Amino acid sequence: MLDTHGALIYTMVLASVADQEMNDREIRMMSEMIRLLPVFQEFEFDRLSPTTQACVELLQDPDGIDTALDAIDEALPESLRETAYALACDVVAADGTATQEELRLLEMLRHHIGVGRLEAAAIERGAGARFRTA
Repeated sequence: MLDTHGALIYTMVLASVADQEMNDREIRMMSEMIRLLPVFQEFEFDRLSPTTQACVELLQDPDGIDTALDAIDEALPESLRETAYALACDVVAADGTATQEELRLLEMLRHHIGVGRLEAAAIERGAGARFRTA
């Protein structure tokens, strides 16, 4: 069973591998967010690699995405659902493009964890603005 931090990390990993590759920008973004964001203040950084690996292994299963989404939904408190969605959006936006696979994953995540359409649009717009290049 996942804890809250594990659910947030699974969310970021799902966003990263949605397009079948976890690139360096996405990995760097996840590490930076874990180091800097208040929601990870109590997180022990040495748990990052095993938690990430467990998620990647779970996704090898044919029902892995659904299983991961269910685990995320179970572990996330209501107060952190929009936070989880924002983390996923930031990982998707980190490399400057959002593929159809990534957009589909975001939609699945939004529905699964109960983030409203308007809230999701605002979060997505913010992520786009943060990662726009000049």
